Amino acid sequence: MSVGQLIANGFATVLTLQGIIFMFVGVAVGIVFGALPGLSATMAIALFLPVTYAMTSSDAMTLLMALFIGAISGGLISAILLHIPGTPSSVATCFDGHPMVKKGQAAKALGVGVVFSFLGTIFSTVLLMFLSPQIAKVAINFGNFEFFSIAIFSLSMIATLSADHMIKGVLAGVIGFMVSTVGTDTVEATARFTFGNSNLKGGFDMLAVMVGLFAVGEIISAAETSRNSKEELMAQPSMKGIRGFGFSLAEFRSQIVNALRSAIIGMGIGILPGIGGGTSNMLAYTVAKNADKHPEEFGTGRIDGIVASETANNATIGGAMVPLLTLGIPGDTTTAMLLGALTLHGLTPGPLLFENQASVVYGIFAAMLISSVIMLFMEFFGLRVFVKLLSIPKYILLPCVFVLCAIGAYALKNNMSQVIACIIFGMMGYAFKKFGIPSTPFILGFILGPLAETNLRRGLMRTQGNFMPFLQSPISLVFLLIAAFVILLALTKPLRAKKKQA
Repeated sequence: MSVGQLIANGFATVLTLQGIIFMFVGVAVGIVFGALPGLSATMAIALFLPVTYAMTSSDAMTLLMALFIGAISGGLISAILLHIPGTPSSVATCFDGHPMVKKGQAAKALGVGVVFSFLGTIFSTVLLMFLSPQIAKVAINFGNFEFFSIAIFSLSMIATLSADHMIKGVLAGVIGFMVSTVGTDTVEATARFTFGNSNLKGGFDMLAVMVGLFAVGEIISAAETSRNSKEELMAQPSMKGIRGFGFSLAEFRSQIVNALRSAIIGMGIGILPGIGGGTSNMLAYTVAKNADKHPEEFGTGRIDGIVASETANNATIGGAMVPLLTLGIPGDTTTAMLLGALTLHGLTPGPLLFENQASVVYGIFAAMLISSVIMLFMEFFGLRVFVKLLSIPKYILLPCVFVLCAIGAYALKNNMSQVIACIIFGMMGYAFKKFGIPSTPFILGFILGPLAETNLRRGLMRTQGNFMPFLQSPISLVFLLIAAFVILLALTKPLRAKKKQA
């Protein structure tokens, strides 16, 4: 059967009355889970997994994929409006999204995020449909040496992000790395830096750290600066004169290269197991900033930052499905839940899945495409509703957000330890803001630190302490050389700037 016929069968499988209802419900619920601080796509899928027990495998995967797509995209709403990443995948969206809100451009920021979220998902899904078996053959060649080098390359971005405040940026990155080491060692399964506290054995959850750093830190900062909280309103932009998604065709054209580059980064990161959207959006944002003629303007309200982050994190969805479906390897926690769903419904991921259950596989692809379209329309018609959130006074809105953060943190492990962690990292976020320490290097250190450490140690165990194989692997060597080049460029940037002025 040709690819065209398989795709047609896939659409026929999901385009039933039941399938359409499941997609609408899944996308709507997913957007809510993505937008509320502390909740995530993983939680949405975990909660709905028991609901799928009595469903057919096609209906079950249709619902779960709709939840996945809705939740990843929904994270941009709170990231832009409240400076709180709804999911780890939308952290970089905060950097330029919220400054646009402060300029009165909330509708434009949301419109850009929605459109490029849609395009990122479509791009990766189309590639997934046609190239997944071939891409999987490349991804399977990545081992400890290659993953270590990719992590070092990604960590080298700290140098470019901190070029103007190198010491503060490196300090933030080191602190992030240190925080990531708390808990049970993944290699030797021994407790580290827990100080006898059993609650710390599992380490700090990424969502608790992100929500604390951004949401609670922002709430503390807002409470400090507020003088007459009963009168103070969030900036309320007017929707008059706003057409479509709030940005022009010329602005869309100017972002095509940025979007394509970010989609490729997101797809590539998604294919590599264990990294995920939390890294892809940060990496795409950093690359977009470095490639721009005016990188100093990033963080002040440029649509380029939103485009890079939202295109990349949604492109990661299609990328993460490649190793899941072709090799049975989950790329992150969300696809690990999807792996459980596949197994629950008697589907064994691997090359034979494409032969024995082709209708289900291509039904998943079709559900991703249709859910993306549904997400686009739902968020388009919701733009005015989202913007009205800004009319709520801070003295009402911020306590509600804080309660949601606490509930979301508690739901992570059903105990108070993550709530306390959330508050602690909120204080840290506030301190970072007060002392001018960038939070981005901290996030990169926290996310990528364990990836670098684990693969370095496992690689050295394989080679009995010999580092040379890290340099003998062509893929590993390329990434290490690029990392060295990036660090060298960042270190010499002040010298080049002085020379240019002279």
